[in-house]
Amino acid sequence: MNIDFKQIDYLQTGNAKQRLAYRTLTDNNILDILYEFDPILVGTIPINIDIENSDLDIICYIVDREYFKQHIERNFDHYSEFKIWENNTLQHHAVVASFQTDDFEIEIFGQNVPTSQQNAYRHMIIEHQLLIQNGKEFRNKVIELKQKGMKTEPAFAHILGLEGNPYEALLRLES
Repeated sequence: MNIDFKQIDYLQTGNAKQRLAYRTLTDNNILDILYEFDPILVGTIPINIDIENSDLDIICYIVDREYFKQHIERNFDHYSEFKIWENNTLQHHAVVASFQTDDFEIEIFGQNVPTSQQNAYRHMIIEHQLLIQNGKEFRNKVIELKQKGMKTEPAFAHILGLEGNPYEALLRLES
């Protein structure tokens, strides 16, 4: 099943958590507010491998970090538990913000890389393909490992027997 993950319409016909995610994002106009940054919802909820405390991860393409930070603060700082910080440990410097809505923690991640080329999006697309190819039992194994505390990419790498850094190993599966 091919899904256009760049639009969130698919969430409307998904499971209960996906439908709730759709309502949260649309009721709060989150993607509309981020429109100029080419936002994409990524992570576990879009591909139905989320666990109870999974958040909504939104990646953005930013050119001007200060402008992005001001835009985020102006539009989201009224939300509960709002935080914004810069992450200098990545290959591409990032600005990250998080806050709580009624139903989800939301994390916004901005990087000077087009969203469809960011690792979070690339990982999700690869993981989606692996879930389709390997079926329900594989999906359940991923979820089980996540429930035991393993992060998503390491869970996939573990099940597939991929060696080395799991984030890089998954990217090597890109077709």
